[in-house]
Amino acid sequence: MNRAEGDVAALNAVCPYFTMFPLDFPLSVLRNRLPTDRLVLDPFCGRGTTNFAARLSGLRSVGIDSSPVAVAIAAAKVASSNSAAVVNATRNILRADVATDDPPSGDFWKRAYHRDTLRKLCVLREALLRDCSSDARVLLRAIVMGALHGPTAVTRQAYFSNQCPRTFAPKPRYAIAYWKRECLKAPRVNVLEIIRLRAARFLARLPKHNKSFAILGDSRSLDTMEGGKRFDWIITSPPYYGMRTYISDQWLRNWFVGGPAHVDYQQGDQLDHGGPETFAADLAKVWRNAASVSKGNARLVCRFGGIRDRRADPLEIARESFRNSGWRLMTARSAGTALDGRRQAKQFAGVQKVPRQEYDLYARLA
Repeated sequence: MNRAEGDVAALNAVCPYFTMFPLDFPLSVLRNRLPTDRLVLDPFCGRGTTNFAARLSGLRSVGIDSSPVAVAIAAAKVASSNSAAVVNATRNILRADVATDDPPSGDFWKRAYHRDTLRKLCVLREALLRDCSSDARVLLRAIVMGALHGPTAVTRQAYFSNQCPRTFAPKPRYAIAYWKRECLKAPRVNVLEIIRLRAARFLARLPKHNKSFAILGDSRSLDTMEGGKRFDWIITSPPYYGMRTYISDQWLRNWFVGGPAHVDYQQGDQLDHGGPETFAADLAKVWRNAASVSKGNARLVCRFGGIRDRRADPLEIARESFRNSGWRLMTARSAGTALDGRRQAKQFAGVQKVPRQEYDLYARLA
């Protein structure tokens, strides 16, 4: 991707997410290959990387995910507005200063955010929960989520929180112990200015807007996918077997989009991680649903891998999931390993799970 393309793609970085695959992966499949009337589906869209790649390629897309955090970020990837509209929306919300609920309390919240910052975040949260129908508000929500936690700065503050990882929310016990040990206090920040700077950065240049969607739902249910559309490409990266911490790892962003003000360890509508066989069977349900809403010449491309504390072979799980799924697995290629930003976790919680070998899988309708 050249510099000009990178400027247009800035929105893809609006909110970091631990489980994210590189933009170049779906772009390599879609760019310069397809007529612009083709339709793309990602049944595990996460933060909307496939949706954004489709947008860059001039294609319409539908993304589905069971995480409200993921869908809120993905929705921003297909929205179109400008920094002035986002700043005006922020200013209007903060001027109204309407927050009916008390801010979250407890040692974590006192140490994580300055009281004035937390109050403003609560005002923004309630306003966006009431109405997030405009593209400006959809983008504002994602911008706030991206700045909700991250490292502190000596000069210009870019995040609202005390020192934190930016890709995932620290667990309160670890965070409190770290802040106490390092004698760190929550900084008083200019909320509107942080939003203004981020909006200017991420919205300076946007790809052409098209009619694409991000849907909150369970892709194992055919009703989630059915809507009269027929897809040409399925491009996705499902959860890896054993990775079930999507909500708990994003608990602060989950709070901002309406979740509880504490770590929620419930699994929700996730694939069954009870064993490799049940996981593959659940994944096969998604492939069957995708096959039923695809055109006869559709193609499926999937990146899949595993985590270190699961002995099951991810390639065998993937192959099993495609048996009797409506798809014929044609090729499986090594994609290396995904060592990403979770190294930030070391300052809070020590050694973390590290992904194993990844594979790119190519299939066509059987």
